[in-house]
Amino acid sequence: MKKPHRDSPGARGDGRAAETAALAEVRAVYAELERRPAERGCVRQTGCCQFRLTGLVPSLTPAEARLLARGWRAAGRTRPPEEPADGACPLFDPLRQGCRVYESRPFGCRTHFCAAAGGPRSRREVLDLIRRLEEASERFLGDREPRPLPAALRRAMEER
Repeated sequence: MKKPHRDSPGARGDGRAAETAALAEVRAVYAELERRPAERGCVRQTGCCQFRLTGLVPSLTPAEARLLARGWRAAGRTRPPEEPADGACPLFDPLRQGCRVYESRPFGCRTHFCAAAGGPRSRREVLDLIRRLEEASERFLGDREPRPLPAALRRAMEER
């Protein structure tokens, strides 16, 4: 199912309703993840935010990227963040030593791949939630393809 082009008749209203539904489902998935018990010891050491060091970059579904873009804009930002030369996450604030949009952080950041925080949740534990994120993106936005965080956020911000 493809989403209507933003300039087609009725696309603005339908597009907003679809985006609202997709974002509601992403929030519901994040809430469900929080309700699932896990041995976690995250003390926000921010090692997982150092993409070049970990070699890992979270991938986001289009719906997650839209939610992240909303969080980024809510902080008064109008352009996607620059990718830091040091290879850190573009959302990482080196002065505060934390995420600029922690409440909107993507699923990959919520499920951790940081050894200090207890390592990643197994894919088996969260596969149902991953599928819900992909289905919400497909159903409401017409695209389920996950993309690396920097590219996903840029694309989501351009689509507005």
